[in-house]
Amino acid sequence: MYDDPTMSILSFKTYLVGGAVRDQLLGLPVKEKDWVVVGASLHDMLQKGFRQVGKDFPVFLHPKTQEEYALARKERKIGKGYTGFAFNTTPNVTLEEDLLRRDITINAMAMAEDGTIIDPYHGQEDLKKGILRHVSPAFAEDPVRILRIGRFAARFGFSIAPETLDLMRDMVKAGEVDALVSERVWKELERALKEPRPQLFFQALSDCGAMPILFPNIEMDGAGIKTLSHIEPYVHLRFAGLVHDIDYKEIKSLCERYKIPHDIRDLALLVNKYLRDYKNARHLNAEELLNLFQHLDAFRREQRFKDFLKVCNEFDSTSFNHLNQAYDIAKNTDISEATKLYQGKAIAEEIHNMRCKAIKAWLST
Repeated sequence: MYDDPTMSILSFKTYLVGGAVRDQLLGLPVKEKDWVVVGASLHDMLQKGFRQVGKDFPVFLHPKTQEEYALARKERKIGKGYTGFAFNTTPNVTLEEDLLRRDITINAMAMAEDGTIIDPYHGQEDLKKGILRHVSPAFAEDPVRILRIGRFAARFGFSIAPETLDLMRDMVKAGEVDALVSERVWKELERALKEPRPQLFFQALSDCGAMPILFPNIEMDGAGIKTLSHIEPYVHLRFAGLVHDIDYKEIKSLCERYKIPHDIRDLALLVNKYLRDYKNARHLNAEELLNLFQHLDAFRREQRFKDFLKVCNEFDSTSFNHLNQAYDIAKNTDISEATKLYQGKAIAEEIHNMRCKAIKAWLST
């Protein structure tokens, strides 16, 4: 049973829906709750103090909890992409009709006030079997759902139902994936990279034929995808690992295409540029090591340098652990005398010499 604070002020039927119901059934913590209101109009909601926030369809914020409440709705496809829909939110739309428009069965369940599960499309059965299955043929009307299927595979490790995979392939052939907005692709990729099995996101895209369209330069059998789940689940680290072995210019192009944030792009470019060149870091002399640290701006941007090492260590732990040790020697060198005895550019030159001397001494041990 859920505690719906609207019941004291709202005479219409409200239901907890979607991921909140799914996660409760899986025994997972519910991070946010979404609600559907059946039998109400836009005017009714505003009259009860709800604040409208949805432009394309009526979504409201509860006056006390600020949780999202949406009017039950039906959808009709009128154009390409995820924006090409017309909505019907009249009070006679039923809960079953609202759930029918959802993407997959495990997301198409609702919970009534007394805790009863409303599951007209057998989501509980698919949840037990670990299957991602589309609710209706209307799945094909929104290409973002291909990415969402991949993301849920990455989160739960579930398999995709054969008929759903066939539908996804048909969508790709029909050009629906070409209509995806770059920001939506990045948003789903960003989420997928945080999941326990991010490689399954790409496997889903590969299986339906979307991979060559969305990520043409990333190889499914490459070290980038194979190593993803071993890298800490931070987007900037995993993205750098994902693209570490593709062409430098292709990384730039990919980041421009999907408007990937600059800090994530910059780390990926650094890893790509230096990983191969410094796999023999153990053979670098003190001057070469210090020059590398300066190229990486390691002393001013230590966290980025540490992140660089984390990613590189996944592909060559020996060489890049050596770099980490050399960096610690250089960083911990006492440079106080240089700042006391020198001025201007001479300070930087003396600091460089002192650090170089310290690394040489370490290398000789």
